[in-house]
Amino acid sequence: MSEKYNIAVVGATGNVGREILQILEERDFPIAQIFCLASSRSKGKKIDFKDQKIVVEDLAEFDFSKAQIGLFSPGSSVSAEYAPKAAKKGCIVIDNTSHFRMNDEVPLVVPEVNADILQDYFNDENRSNIIANPNCSTIQMVVALKPIHDVAVITRIVVSTYQSISGAGKEAMDELWEQTKNIYANKNIEKKKFTKQIAFNVIPHIDTFLENGNTKEEQKMIDETKKILDPNIRVSATCVRVPVFISHAESINLELDSSMSDEQAKEILNGFENISVIDNRKDGGYVTPVEVAGEDKVYVSRIRQDDTVDNGLNLWVVSDNLRKGAALNAVQIAEEIVQKYSENL
Repeated sequence: MSEKYNIAVVGATGNVGREILQILEERDFPIAQIFCLASSRSKGKKIDFKDQKIVVEDLAEFDFSKAQIGLFSPGSSVSAEYAPKAAKKGCIVIDNTSHFRMNDEVPLVVPEVNADILQDYFNDENRSNIIANPNCSTIQMVVALKPIHDVAVITRIVVSTYQSISGAGKEAMDELWEQTKNIYANKNIEKKKFTKQIAFNVIPHIDTFLENGNTKEEQKMIDETKKILDPNIRVSATCVRVPVFISHAESINLELDSSMSDEQAKEILNGFENISVIDNRKDGGYVTPVEVAGEDKVYVSRIRQDDTVDNGLNLWVVSDNLRKGAALNAVQIAEEIVQKYSENL
């Protein structure tokens, strides 16, 4: 990648935006110029990037014709307004919010799973110029399921998530910290971001409730998995917020169309890109969220057959939700574009 590109990071001062900048630096993405964009409240702030101090610009004032790729993570309503504006200026937008994910004109991409759909997308002269990044909990699940689905078709998924606080933003992380301190200091617990106390508790409620009883987060996992992996898969999801700062964990139960032993599943998963299997049937022989914070891979443990259904399989899947669940996946999409479709930039 000798050529370099102008990159705009939208929502640069947020959790995911900061992580995007860090990953762009770590992976030495070929950048000619980088623009850090946020709301007018953050205008003029400085962000360290490599050996520079980048001054944050007001998103509302930025001319997107100056950027070839835009990495967006500002919140759904902001992306809804500004991503189409950027796209019309010829900027390829990779959007981290939920707004465009189920739009038929917008590909929903996890590079290890379905990067091939970008070929038809870039061959379309009428393309939207917007590419969506899936939900953090969906990303790590479909990475783990893709190699299994390629060998024995998955017919049904039952997933329960254990999602960290960072997925709800900085205010949520502050709330967990303050509540934890106040419990030890015997002070009152204040609830602002969450409907229940989050410290020393778990909350089976992420995002708003829908008429069917699912929360939006659960419905995202259902709909996005079908769009990315296979429209015929039946998915049941229960999403739970847990008092962990970084990394999501998932307990996944699968029904397959043919039998697969746990040893075969381990071998298949071990051979797949960006998956690490750590599954020793002894004390501590599995991965937990605290161990994978800051890591790029999807980790799989507790692989075992479920004899209560035909061709059943259980997995425990853990990944850093700010990295592979958001920022890293977006950067990987950008890498795929500059490596294979640079003539479109």
